[in-house]
Amino acid sequence: MNSPIFLSSMAPFLNQFVQYKRALNRKYCADAEVLRLFDRYIQSREITGWSAINSLVIDDFLRSHPRRVSARSYNHLLGTVHRFFKFVVMQQWIERNPVTASPRPETAARIPYLFDLDTAKQLLAVARSFPERSRARYRGLVYETIFALLYGLGLRVGEVVRLTLADVDFTRDLLLIRESKFQKTRIVPLGPNLARRLKRYVEERHGTNAAPERPLFSFTKRGCICVGTISQTFHTLLPRLHLHIPPGVSPPRLHDLRHSFAVATLLRWYRQGIDPNCRLMHLATFLGHVDPNSTAVYLTITEELLNHASRRFQVLAPKGGVQ
Repeated sequence: MNSPIFLSSMAPFLNQFVQYKRALNRKYCADAEVLRLFDRYIQSREITGWSAINSLVIDDFLRSHPRRVSARSYNHLLGTVHRFFKFVVMQQWIERNPVTASPRPETAARIPYLFDLDTAKQLLAVARSFPERSRARYRGLVYETIFALLYGLGLRVGEVVRLTLADVDFTRDLLLIRESKFQKTRIVPLGPNLARRLKRYVEERHGTNAAPERPLFSFTKRGCICVGTISQTFHTLLPRLHLHIPPGVSPPRLHDLRHSFAVATLLRWYRQGIDPNCRLMHLATFLGHVDPNSTAVYLTITEELLNHASRRFQVLAPKGGVQ
């Protein structure tokens, strides 16, 4: 992975911080971009030393990016700079952290759109009906299979596009997900339906003599499909689904297929009488999360989940009520 290009007087320190983060097996791409913005700001203000950087300078930098109007974007900007200066203090390059601004409250958290099984099947059918193009053979089959993996296994779209033929083990019905987020590699089991679907895809799309290192999803010999192309295709298909989006719910995003998988898994456990608290670590491992708290973010409370949780509480609560 290429190191970010910093040009200001703080460039050596910014580079050292990014290298430190990546040594912890973090890709650190989005945060490195924020630090590039900070580097350009320092350069434009002709700041040449630590003594010139105080809370007023930091506040001015935060105001200089009006595009970051949402609380989440602003807090990402603020948090990244704060963590950099926390590292600077730890290295004893300065005595105290000049970042004193407070995060903005996130009062309107995004409510994701959740695909149920019928809607997901509709998405796959619409994708399968895509006409071929001269430079995109098997176009419908490719996108149908991609969306099936995203919804059926909860994979990240970046994990799907990096798959090669060698990563598919039809003997044991497994997928090898290589060096994903935090540079982790994991093995994901395929259910029988997905295994049959993927096997049919490989036979039809690649045949039996394709090189193992060949990308599983590609239209050219140059490499895999890019993530942005898949996202654009997903949004192109949405109007044909005629989805009903409830009030307060955000329009569907590609990442909502992964979100839907997590919620559907929790619902299935409730229906089977399984305590979700005992299985959350399993779900976190399956999704490739380092911390189960990251998995909890995906578990949006739905009416059906509330009903299941209420019935579970009634079974466990004392007959005479809470004492």
